[in-house]
Amino acid sequence: MKILKDILYKATVNAIFGKTDIEINKIEFDSRKIIENDVFVAQRGVSVDGHNFIGKAISKGAVVVICEVAPKDKVEGVTYVEVEDSNETLAVLASNYYDNPSEKLKLIGVTGTNGKTTISTLLYDLFTKSGYKVGLLSTVKILVNSTEFKATHTTPDSLTINQYLVKMVEEGVDYCFMEVSSHGIDQKRIEGLYFEGGVFTNLSHDHLDYHASFAEYRDVKKKFFDKLPKSSFALVNIDDKNGKIMLQNTKASRKTYALKTMADYKAKILEKSFSGSLLKINGVEVWSKLIGNFNAYNLLAIFGVAELLGLEKIEVLRTISELNSVSGRFEYVVSNNNVIAIVDYAHTPDALKNVLETINGIRTGNENVITVVGCGGDRDKTKRPKMASIASQLSGQVIFTSDNPRTEDPQSILEEMEAGVSPESFRKILSILDRRQAIKTASKLAQAGDIILIAGKGHENYQEINGERFHFDDLEEVKTCFN
Repeated sequence: MKILKDILYKATVNAIFGKTDIEINKIEFDSRKIIENDVFVAQRGVSVDGHNFIGKAISKGAVVVICEVAPKDKVEGVTYVEVEDSNETLAVLASNYYDNPSEKLKLIGVTGTNGKTTISTLLYDLFTKSGYKVGLLSTVKILVNSTEFKATHTTPDSLTINQYLVKMVEEGVDYCFMEVSSHGIDQKRIEGLYFEGGVFTNLSHDHLDYHASFAEYRDVKKKFFDKLPKSSFALVNIDDKNGKIMLQNTKASRKTYALKTMADYKAKILEKSFSGSLLKINGVEVWSKLIGNFNAYNLLAIFGVAELLGLEKIEVLRTISELNSVSGRFEYVVSNNNVIAIVDYAHTPDALKNVLETINGIRTGNENVITVVGCGGDRDKTKRPKMASIASQLSGQVIFTSDNPRTEDPQSILEEMEAGVSPESFRKILSILDRRQAIKTASKLAQAGDIILIAGKGHENYQEINGERFHFDDLEEVKTCFN
């Protein structure tokens, strides 16, 4: 049990109606989960307003209601706390309720369009191999030491974040690496958390179905760095022009990494093949199983974070050479006749361009590159023609197919993609709605030595059609075709 006034510490409160010295059971923002003596936080969501469920929450036993506008008809014995922002207050309350677990371990946040999952996951792997107890909050999974939990969002809600952080503290975790999405920042899910450091990877076209403009998307990311305390570090990719913007107002110690410009952490790619890359990082050569410029940036970020957290340079580089690629990120299989199939999560124009440029930079020139790609439904439509254009320019042949159409008509999505293909590239294009059939067709078209890229879904093991999820795994499908 907690006392209400204690968990309200640091919350921006406009008015209180009722007592604050009462004992409360737990905090909920879903009225269906309310039981006796709970706190109900009424949030204004994208499609649902929690203020409409205040009455239901009280009928189920809520004794405290946190809201932006208190109802006129107040129930006797219930305390109403009127706040500026329910989302922000929920995050602050959650941290206080769980005794601020983020202050009891070293929490590192990773944000940017691409690379968040790879950097967070490989930092988890590196620190685990270095003998530490480690936690991970990522798109793919949540880990408390070696115990795995299912992830539902890139950045979970603030209650869930703090619940996992408490588990980590109880399990003696030293470091936690966390993906921080623009939605998570904008919806105040990370308020009240103490970050030891933040990493900025890059910024490119994404989530413009949610954010009004690219500038708004960038500025939301910047808020994360603006709020970092003086005692933490901000490590940014300075080759990305937005890196400097992230550092503009931060109080944190400013650190940079780059391949092209002067930086605190610098790398050069010396050799590359489909089996890995030889890099020179801060003057020392290291072999990595990871491939491509984008992974060189990821490895630099990992190296920088490890050094900033006090690990020894040579030991970090040795461990980097042992790291394997992350699930669904440039994962590949080879057929009996030497066709290489690469499965990658690339679902933005920039990520797709990076992967295809990496493939084209490694191949000898005689192999055909066949790309299988789709775009998700109910998401940013403006990137569909851009992704189609990139795929058609950088591939020998392209098959447009369904990704996760969700509630949209899959055929309409393909037509919007086709609109981005230039007349001279149209001869390269096939459109096959069924993703399984598209992968089979690519496998049949591929000759010995050719390269198939299956992009967009990566680690996902489902396809979402009309609100239902069906099992579907790109890697499984291509392996079946190769057998």
